[in-house]
Amino acid sequence: MKTLLSAALLATAFQVSAQYSSTPPEVSPMPMKPEMTEIWEPEVAVVTPGAKLGDAPSDAIILFDGSNLDQWVSSKDPSQPAPWTIVGDHMEVKPGSGDIKTKMKFGDCQLHLEFSAPDKVESVSQGRGNSGVFFQDRYELQVLDSYNNRTYRNGQAGSIYKDHAPLVNPMRDPLSWNVYDVVYTAPRFKEDGRLDYPARITVFLNGVVVQNNVTITGLTNYIGLHMYPEAHGDDVIHLQDHGNKTQFRNIWIRPL
Repeated sequence: MKTLLSAALLATAFQVSAQYSSTPPEVSPMPMKPEMTEIWEPEVAVVTPGAKLGDAPSDAIILFDGSNLDQWVSSKDPSQPAPWTIVGDHMEVKPGSGDIKTKMKFGDCQLHLEFSAPDKVESVSQGRGNSGVFFQDRYELQVLDSYNNRTYRNGQAGSIYKDHAPLVNPMRDPLSWNVYDVVYTAPRFKEDGRLDYPARITVFLNGVVVQNNVTITGLTNYIGLHMYPEAHGDDVIHLQDHGNKTQFRNIWIRPL
């Protein structure tokens, strides 16, 4: 029995040693082949871009194209339609009617949105063309008429409100349209509800980087420090009624 066991062990050892060699290869280290780092499957999905810059690509969800507000509801009462006004190809805040929000919920996303100040320039600072885009119903990218209009730097257009000031101010005049292109990464939470890692955002305003992959420090608060709320998942895109007839058009989104 012992002899048979020893023979079996020797056979196993021989099989293992046969997998290895103590003879160096002719070239060391062995050369890489191009094919060794090529990944072919699965094939990258094809998306048709818009006909011109700013047009929605084929995989985008159209949130507003000027025809209706079907993708939006009242924030005061989500059972009611959005109370803002459609004027031509854009929608306009109806002051005092309240905020509006999307019916659909989103997390990581690419958002395109165009905005303009009210046609009549009134007031100063935070009183001029004020609104806001809230991601996941909580974290605000400021909308403001910041053309020749001084206000606190972390509250002007392009700011993550009261969090990060924009790198520069590339705003157009109040009678022109401004364009936001945003890449937003939602926060993640641990199973026990604690923050795993915070939200991040990159913002182009009129084609100029104004937020470069910055960390959002928490819930947007008008008063007090920004802290993260309880754990949450995907949520709505939310547009603010701040008492000004701010205008919006061509809004589309791509979940990432």
